Amino acid sequence: MGTFVITKRFNDEYKFVFASRKGKTIFTSLSYELKFEGEEAIEKFKANIDLVTFLKFKSPKGKFYFKLLLDGVHFATSRKYTTELRLQKGIDEIVKYAGQSDVLDFSVNDVVFSD
Repeated sequence: MGTFVITKRFNDEYKFVFASRKGKTIFTSLSYELKFEGEEAIEKFKANIDLVTFLKFKSPKGKFYFKLLLDGVHFATSRKYTTELRLQKGIDEIVKYAGQSDVLDFSVNDVVFSD
């Protein structure tokens, strides 16, 4: 099962990523000024996974990626993939696991392991 991970960007805005069962980032969200906005976006995404649209692209360097649209609005952008097959596997993992995935919040403290 995948996991949503909330973190803080360097500009103090919040983002989240959806990580695969193996811990690899599949997509990264847009920025949110407040943490609860990101949490609400995750819940909306999980509840409306059947309304998500995947737009596939190929970068000038030949890498494949997709953008997620929720209700026609840009929601997140995937990582870059080397092949179309790997891109499709990323999409399949989202469709299969995102609805029941856990949410981890690493935005509170930058130090995970203290001395």
